[in-house]
Amino acid sequence: MEDDAPVIYGLEFQARALTPQTAETDAIRFLVGTQSLKYDNQIHIIDFDDENNIINKNVLLHQVGEIWHISASPADKGVLATCYNKPSDSKVLTCAAVWRMPKELEPGSHESPDDSSSPAHTLELLCHLDDTAHGSVACVVWEPTGDGRRVISLADSHILLWDLQESSSQAVLAGSASLEGKGQLKFTAGRWSPHHTCTQVATANDTTIRGWDTRSMSQIYCIENAHGQLVRDLDFNPNKQYYLASCGDDCKVKFWDTRNVTEPVKTLEEHSHWVWSVRYNHSHDQLVLTGSSDSRVILSNMVSISSEPFGHLVDDDDLSDQEERRPEEKSQEPPQDSVIATYEEHEDSVYAVDWSSADPWLFASLSYDGRLVINRVPRALKYHILL
Repeated sequence: MEDDAPVIYGLEFQARALTPQTAETDAIRFLVGTQSLKYDNQIHIIDFDDENNIINKNVLLHQVGEIWHISASPADKGVLATCYNKPSDSKVLTCAAVWRMPKELEPGSHESPDDSSSPAHTLELLCHLDDTAHGSVACVVWEPTGDGRRVISLADSHILLWDLQESSSQAVLAGSASLEGKGQLKFTAGRWSPHHTCTQVATANDTTIRGWDTRSMSQIYCIENAHGQLVRDLDFNPNKQYYLASCGDDCKVKFWDTRNVTEPVKTLEEHSHWVWSVRYNHSHDQLVLTGSSDSRVILSNMVSISSEPFGHLVDDDDLSDQEERRPEEKSQEPPQDSVIATYEEHEDSVYAVDWSSADPWLFASLSYDGRLVINRVPRALKYHILL
């Protein structure tokens, strides 16, 4: 029985890193990384059984340090990358590594109920992505539609393109570029576009958004002062190749057409504190999720700038039955952008939101106190989009 009620899971550790298991398109599975200073850190594998509305979990030990960012290979269900803190000579560096989870944890291989006594498993280190010469790593992003062999890491002011070779046991630097200018130049976020045959990456540093060509590692566009304060996250529209969403500490979410970056196409001002995370739905790009330090998750319907601006793809048949329609239907206004729902299940800053890679109507959000909430797009809206 499908139910719109949220399902809540408490990790018992502080956490800020969340990703769907991107290569898993059948089972609903998310990975969450913990941030504990006292205990060994963990990656919780969260399997959501949507028929019974329950969560099954497995735990992987991540003993190297607290996890700041986690991302999953688009091609291999067992492979993931983490960015984690490692104390070194009086300062803390954030390193990055690629790992493999044990075979028995691949989806479908466990039927165990949520049993806290089940043993923790260990991750197998495949390779490091940081000759720490480049500084602290903010995030690792995978080439979206590739074979899981190309990743980009953002380390301080450097953008580094890696080829993972020998079954990901070796990372070879294939290209790099650096931010130039005055002051502390540090990347905060990056996303790899699924369009343009995966040759474009967008990055954020301070209040600026830049586009890069991965073939030449050169800058292709620059949006200065994209936000009034720090830019926290970016995401590409999966269906419209030039459209990019951004969010930041000015409490705003902005949508850009990268062919003309003088003004955003649209701005959302629904949050009352820093916006940490923005995600387009993979199938229905009018659905946009955001998470903020105001402890709220907001689902917006950005239909006017979506690939279906009239609520559905316009085809010729629609136009030819104009005559049969009642006159008042002819001048139908396109649907308006709106907030679909505001979710209040969190009591702490929501650092990450993400859609399931298996179920387009399901999403997860994670707050710093370790609360993971799984929600669904309201059923009425789902049928409105589908029918």
